[in-house]
Amino acid sequence: MDKKIRIEICCGSAEDVHIAAACGADRAELSSCLYFGGLTPSVGTVIEAKKAGIPVIAMVRPREGGFCYSESEKKVCLLDAQSMLGAGADGIVFGGLTENGRIDLDFTRRMVELAEGRETVFHRAFDLIETDWKRSLSQLIDLGVTRVLTSGFAATAPQAVDTLAERVRFAAGVIEILPGSGIRLDNAVDLCRSTGCDQIH
Repeated sequence: MDKKIRIEICCGSAEDVHIAAACGADRAELSSCLYFGGLTPSVGTVIEAKKAGIPVIAMVRPREGGFCYSESEKKVCLLDAQSMLGAGADGIVFGGLTENGRIDLDFTRRMVELAEGRETVFHRAFDLIETDWKRSLSQLIDLGVTRVLTSGFAATAPQAVDTLAERVRFAAGVIEILPGSGIRLDNAVDLCRSTGCDQIH
């Protein structure tokens, strides 16, 4: 391929981040409890992970389960996000939905404002929206979200090549599309060629 493909590695510990960096990863998404899909890591984990020398995007997710949060849980997310950024995280990855399956616009806005220009990533909660994805993606663009981690409504990204390609075209470089789930060495190049993506998770 002619263009450089950025590789983000999902890491469950500071040690994972150091290994990813040593192997040439461009960026790390840092979580705890990967068994539950990734929860907020500790401050100490972020501090140690940053020593690896690559950008670290910290997960902000207060519990396993869905992504419709109570007001109390949203306050926890905001406090955790502040702690992650204060510990040196280069950005935060999060997602919040309303009871009717739409983007929680107020929560997302507060998280973006808290980041103060650092990277903000709306994670795969995007693949659970029950409304038109183009409208939802436009809302994230309007809110200033940096990128969206998505598998294109499928269980894995390689199963949704056409949808991901459509999202890349719709985003038109205004918001980044980051394919994630099921991407491996044997399918990564074909996925990038087919979708037009310049980064993978």
